[in-house]
Amino acid sequence: MAGPQSFWPLFDLVVRTPRLEIRLPREDEFADLLALIVGGIHDPATMPFTTPFTDRPSPQRERESAQWWWRQRAEWSADKWNLTGAVFVDGRVVGVQDINAEHFASVRSVATGSWLGLAHQGQGLGREMRQAILHLAFAGLGAEEALSGAFFDNAPSLATSRSVGYQTNGEVLAARRDGSARLVNLRIDRPTWEGRRRDDIEIIGLDGCLDMFIEGTS
Repeated sequence: MAGPQSFWPLFDLVVRTPRLEIRLPREDEFADLLALIVGGIHDPATMPFTTPFTDRPSPQRERESAQWWWRQRAEWSADKWNLTGAVFVDGRVVGVQDINAEHFASVRSVATGSWLGLAHQGQGLGREMRQAILHLAFAGLGAEEALSGAFFDNAPSLATSRSVGYQTNGEVLAARRDGSARLVNLRIDRPTWEGRRRDDIEIIGLDGCLDMFIEGTS
């Protein structure tokens, strides 16, 4: 019997650097991702996410996280997609790096989001996984820009973005728990990325699923 790759070729897509790889997690790997969330991915005194999923009590937090990953697959279309990649180091899952877009064939713009388990922070992995997903966006998919954002006091996230070439692109007020806070928008364009492009990042399996990102391609 053919495996899921035969009808869902996104399972064959891998972005690999010398330090890590990003790919869709299989369902039997969800438990490892959920264990990272339960173990903590930020100081509970603050909230780095506009959707405060880490505030949810267990087991609601785990169930809603799994629902989120399932939902991105169930609602995938070439006109609106979100690749929720798990990040692996030496075969062990350490976090999530996603990339999403709407009307990508026309707009050629993507947005990214990510998190790492607390035990894996402060090791340069956040920068490495961002560079990996930007390589997929620009070298693989032909993006013209990539967007990101972080609350004004999320210094590590802002530093990671700026270290790979993002520039500030305005601010907005965004919901944060029961209040609001300034969200710093960030942008990197193709020329800036080209000037920092790495030659040691590999994309595997994109040809087989390119039409899922850009309708009409093969």
